[in-house]
Amino acid sequence: MTDLPPYIVPHSQEEIRILYQDENLLLVRKPDLLLSIPGRHPLNKDCLITRLQQQYPTATIVHRLDLDTSGIMVIPLDKPTHAHISRQFQERKVEKRYDAIVYGVVEEDTGQVELPIRCDWERRPLQMIDHEQGKHALTRFEVMERMADRTRMLLKPVTGRSHQLRIHMRELGHPILGCDMYAHPTALAMADRLLLHASYLAFEHPATGEWLSGDCPADF
Repeated sequence: MTDLPPYIVPHSQEEIRILYQDENLLLVRKPDLLLSIPGRHPLNKDCLITRLQQQYPTATIVHRLDLDTSGIMVIPLDKPTHAHISRQFQERKVEKRYDAIVYGVVEEDTGQVELPIRCDWERRPLQMIDHEQGKHALTRFEVMERMADRTRMLLKPVTGRSHQLRIHMRELGHPILGCDMYAHPTALAMADRLLLHASYLAFEHPATGEWLSGDCPADF
């Protein structure tokens, strides 16, 4: 989709939207084609966190979205908030939902994919299913809309493995449209971007103890 060398990523010029702000944290919308953190190559330093730190110097990253994935992220603004939210992610107390459009018509109204994942070391950063050495990975799903050649899905990852939603949808037989890593050529060509978007995030606010939720509808 781009003529850039493989080690240089595209740079989205789309604005990062602030969805919620208080003295402890931000909820923001990351555009697709924007790294969450700086890449190793000097030309890959532009990213969500470096942009945010220009206005919020104490902002830190506590979780990530892939380059190609858009959607909601929580950004801590102090160390105690970072530690508290990090623990919630580790203990799987954070509720996450993603919108996706996948190839073909999914027959089941609801279901789950539970397949272990590990890095494919010979083809990094690709991941692979490995029933012997892979880490437990669980994705629940719900069909939102069926169309002639595609299905809109609500994906609810219980675990947070790298590329989990992409590889689980592929294993379900319905790769995410526009996925240049796991989709077959037909599904890749059916969209001009990865049709995966983090649409909802909810967790316990570290300062108040109240449940904080944020909605970020997909624009596809």
